[in-house]
Amino acid sequence: MDTTESNSSSHAKELCGKEFIGKPISYLYRYEQIYIGKKLEPYGIGSGQFPFLMRLYSEDGINQESLSDYLKIDKGTTARAIQKLVDENYVFRQRDERDRRSYRIFLSEKAKKLEPDMKKIASEWEDILFSSFDDSQRKEITNSLEIMFENVLKIM
Repeated sequence: MDTTESNSSSHAKELCGKEFIGKPISYLYRYEQIYIGKKLEPYGIGSGQFPFLMRLYSEDGINQESLSDYLKIDKGTTARAIQKLVDENYVFRQRDERDRRSYRIFLSEKAKKLEPDMKKIASEWEDILFSSFDDSQRKEITNSLEIMFENVLKIM
């Protein structure tokens, strides 16, 4: 291992330590936000809007409240993120025919054209995260994180 790798590795250990799992998770989240934010700059989208857009690629026309619930993000933050996407012409709101008090969110043609680019950004980040792992380790890590998520949901 060269000096750069050694310094990088020790820096990661120094930053993350072994005392609290939340610390490396927090760092990963922050670095993800920076990475995604830089990749999205040309599109006029921020990293805060990215998960909403990605969810809409899976379920276009989802109710705004359901979108909030699915992403585990409060309604106010969801409303602001959606408004930014509306302002940039990536989505539009339509009153829900079954519940006139709520809105459904739909992708615009502009957003639909960007779906491959957005999915590529997400895939590239995931490839970076798992670059040192084989498929078996990748599945094990993903499974462990899902279990952790379920554990937290039980107490929330």
